[in-house]
Amino acid sequence: MYNDLKNATISDQVEKLTTCLVETLSINGTKGEVEIAKKIENILRSFPYFEENPNQVWVQYLPGDRLERKNVFARIKGKEDSKKTIVFHSHIDTVGINDYGELKPIANNPEKLLDFFKGWESNKEIQEQAQSGDWMFGRGSVDMKSGVAVHLVNLLFFIENRDQWSGEIIFMANPVEENQHTGVITAVDELLRLRKEENLEYIAAFNNDYIAPLYPGDTTKYIYTGAGGKLLPCFYVYGRETHVGQTLTGLDPTSVTSELNRLINNNMELTEQVEGEMVIPPTTLYQRDTKDFYNVQTATTSYLYFNFMIYESSPKEVLEKLKKISIAAATNVKKQYEKQYDLFSKKNNLPLSSCSWDMEVYSFEEYCYKLHKQGIKVSDETARIVANNSNMEPRMLCYEIVNRLRELDQQVQPCIILFYAPPYCPHNYLKGDCERDDLVLRAVEEVINEEEHFNKENFEIRKFFPFLTDSSYLSLHDTDEEISSLISNFPEWEKIYDVPVHKIRDLNIPALNIGVYGEDAHRWTERVYKPYSFKTVPLLLRKMSLKTLNS
Repeated sequence: MYNDLKNATISDQVEKLTTCLVETLSINGTKGEVEIAKKIENILRSFPYFEENPNQVWVQYLPGDRLERKNVFARIKGKEDSKKTIVFHSHIDTVGINDYGELKPIANNPEKLLDFFKGWESNKEIQEQAQSGDWMFGRGSVDMKSGVAVHLVNLLFFIENRDQWSGEIIFMANPVEENQHTGVITAVDELLRLRKEENLEYIAAFNNDYIAPLYPGDTTKYIYTGAGGKLLPCFYVYGRETHVGQTLTGLDPTSVTSELNRLINNNMELTEQVEGEMVIPPTTLYQRDTKDFYNVQTATTSYLYFNFMIYESSPKEVLEKLKKISIAAATNVKKQYEKQYDLFSKKNNLPLSSCSWDMEVYSFEEYCYKLHKQGIKVSDETARIVANNSNMEPRMLCYEIVNRLRELDQQVQPCIILFYAPPYCPHNYLKGDCERDDLVLRAVEEVINEEEHFNKENFEIRKFFPFLTDSSYLSLHDTDEEISSLISNFPEWEKIYDVPVHKIRDLNIPALNIGVYGEDAHRWTERVYKPYSFKTVPLLLRKMSLKTLNS
């Protein structure tokens, strides 16, 4: 691959590599993630520096991964024996291609897709973009094979210009970003090992996950000095089943999850107010009862979980807020049942009878304590459930644990149990409260000021990358108390989703995102804007890295 790159312009280098990477489908959860890792390793080994230093390219397998997916690492040194180190990182997996429909056979062929969109009259804007020659189409073109390509091209630049910089650069390419983030989570141990064995001083990590217009007509290019976090709060609702002929004497759990959904889903009042940042409301990702066949009995249990972004709040604060909402939902449902039962009795000339629609509300930690007081060995039960359901989808495994504990409850009554399930993404940002942070922020500001002056580009620095990102796992700001609250309310944390929170906090690498630019990631019209992504972005990262390492 090196021979195809060595005499090309920076834009052509990035385009060649992006095309090469897009051509290999690396859909999350498939062998394609293994194949793309091997392709990236081969590209790296074609560089003369790594032919001479083959041990400076290596892989790290994800433990217990059924596909044998792996992280790819490379390491280069500058002219002097400085321990200042920056990390270039990108994810190498993509979402699937079913959205391409009949175009699935060419979803990884940028040239054929470009020809298609040139003649596609259903969307004039996309057609004009295709005809301009400034856009590349294809699954992963913007999210984020072009980002990987940018880092590879810059790695080659730093190899060929080692006399211009001091310190070290570590490149890493990680799988499994699109759901569980286990690639970068596994990489935390490797980064800590390198720091310990080589005395490295991590200054910054540069991700280049995609950025996009935040609203129609938005031309600003956003630089992010941190990552928003994500929680997956889950609600287990146990009602009171009944025959449909006696429906008002039961307590339908779907009524409760529906009320929870109404109070939480897309509720901007539940988002944090962070000045200058784009904050995203909680979003429903799953809601259904647990009946698996038809009959005329109402449901017994119902499940609901949300995507919940966090920026400065802790998991403990979110849990407290959602518990209050759960109490409100239970109260609202109770009042509705009382009202409808009263009307039912009057319309049918029936005497009122005593019927309760009260519900208890627990956090997972509180519910476990309740069972503990009954003499139930909660930890033994939860461990057994995990051992017997090793292949179960992680979120459903958490629900299976909660359901089994409810079955053991000797004082069972209708209730809501609130807990967390995977994934959990920590939030972090460049605080600017130490010399290292000041150095990085100053380098970023100087470079974008120069770019704005000479190339008339409009930039804006923000704290939190608005989408989910592997950068979340390189630094963590929560306290021990806040982390403890998260783990205590996460069923079998260590076995189901053991995020090494204490190691991440110890690693503490400022994680910035200077992203490639495009539109419609995760859609079949996904495309990357070449002039900015293939030239401006690599130059920005190159200049920021030089300033950071040489300061």
